[in-house]
Amino acid sequence: MGKGGSLSESVVKKVLLSYAYVAIWIFLSFTVIVYNKYILDRKMYNWSFPIFLMMIHMAFCSSLAYLLINVYKLVEPVSMSREVYLKSVVPINFLYSLSLWFSNSAYIYLSVSFIQMLKALMHVVVYSIGVLFKKDGFKSEMMLNMVSISIGVTIAAYGEAKFDTFGVVLQLLAMSFEAIQLVLIQILLNTKGICLNPITSLYHVTPCCFMFLCVLWVIVEYPLLRDTSSFHLDFSIFGTNSLCTFPLNLVVFLLVGKTSALTMNVAGGC
Repeated sequence: MGKGGSLSESVVKKVLLSYAYVAIWIFLSFTVIVYNKYILDRKMYNWSFPIFLMMIHMAFCSSLAYLLINVYKLVEPVSMSREVYLKSVVPINFLYSLSLWFSNSAYIYLSVSFIQMLKALMHVVVYSIGVLFKKDGFKSEMMLNMVSISIGVTIAAYGEAKFDTFGVVLQLLAMSFEAIQLVLIQILLNTKGICLNPITSLYHVTPCCFMFLCVLWVIVEYPLLRDTSSFHLDFSIFGTNSLCTFPLNLVVFLLVGKTSALTMNVAGGC
C-alpha cells in the first residue's frame, strides 16, 4: 500500500510538473509572438526583416549557452561526433531556420489571432509527420479528429476579414517545417540515445541555425537593408526581445524531450 501510494504520488508530481512546463511555454510563446508582431508589423515598429530578427535571437541564445557551459560551467558539456552532428543536428537546424523565417514573415501579413487559429492545424501536421516517421502509430479515430479540426479551421479562415493568401502560405510552410523539425528533435534526443538538456541543446542547435539564417539573410534581406538609409539597431527593443526568446527556447527543448511533439502542440493549442 505504501509503495503504491508513493508511486501514485510520484506520477502526480510528474503530471503537475509537465502541466507547469506547458503553462510556462504557453505564456512565453504568447509573449514572444506579440513582441515579434510588434517589431515586424508595418503599422507598429515597422522592422520588416524577420530573418535578421531571428539572427539576433540565435546569436543571443548561442552566446548565453556558450557562457553557461564553457565560462560559468553551470552545465556539463555534451560531446558529439562530427558524423552525428552533420547527419542529425544540421538537418534539424536547416528546417528550424526555414520555420523561423516563414513563421515570422507571416506576422507582416496576418493578425496574431488569425495565425493562432491557423496553428490549430499544427496538430494535424505533427501527427501526420509522426506517423510518416513511425514515431506515432496510425489511429483512425485520431485522424478523424484531425480532419474535423482541419475543416473547422478552413471554415473559420473563409470568414477572416484580413485574409492574405501569401501570409497563409507562409504560415502553412512554417508549420510543415516545424512539424518535421520537432519530430526529428525527438528522434535525436530519444532514439539515438543522445542526452541533451535544454541548454546543451541550444549550445548545439543555435550556432548552426544562425549560419543558415545568415545565408538566407545575405540573399533575401541584405540587399534591402543596404539600401535603407534609416537603418538602426534599437538595443532596448531587440535586447528585451532576445531575453524573452532564450527561456522560450529552453522550455521548447525541455518539453520535446519530456513529452511527444504531438502532445506538446495539442497542449499549446488548447
